[in-house]
Order: sequence, then C-alpha cells, then structure tokens
Amino acid sequence: MKPFAKKFYKSKAWLKCREAYIASVFGLCERCPRPGHIVHHKIKLTPENINNPDVTLNWDNLEYLCLNCHNREHGGASTAEGLRFDENGDLVVSD
Repeated sequence: MKPFAKKFYKSKAWLKCREAYIASVFGLCERCPRPGHIVHHKIKLTPENINNPDVTLNWDNLEYLCLNCHNREHGGASTAEGLRFDENGDLVVSD
C-alpha cells in the first residue's frame, strides 16, 4: 500500500463503502464469472485525489475484480515470478 493511501484504506468510510459495493455485485468479478478479490479504482488514487470522495468512494469509479482480471488491468506485471498484487492493488513481492 502506498504511504499516502494507508489512512484512507483503513478508514471506516472506505471499509463500509467497499463492503457495500462488493455486496452490490454479489461478490463476483465484474469482468468474468469468478469470485471477486479486489475493489479496483478506475481512476488511480493519487496524493492529489485521495481526499476527494467523488474519486475514492464513488461507486462509478469502482470495479470489483478477481485477482487475474486485476492483474490484467495493471498490464500483467504481477504475473512476473515473485510478484503479486495485494488486497489494495499494490505490487508486492510474493511470500
């Protein structure tokens, strides 16, 4: 998770929004028939927009994706050996 986004992703507002959004799509990936895994922001969160609820909490900017679809969204970089996306969509070294 990027340092500027830590507070947001731990906020009650995000956790409540995320939970409600996942329920609204029945927990399924919005691009394929698999179970979803990550709530993806279509407009990437930045230090400039992290405090803007029209970007961060707006359902029109959200998409629930399975790990494979989320990885494809980010150019497949997470398929490189030893890398993956975490639950917040950040690229991390695999355990």
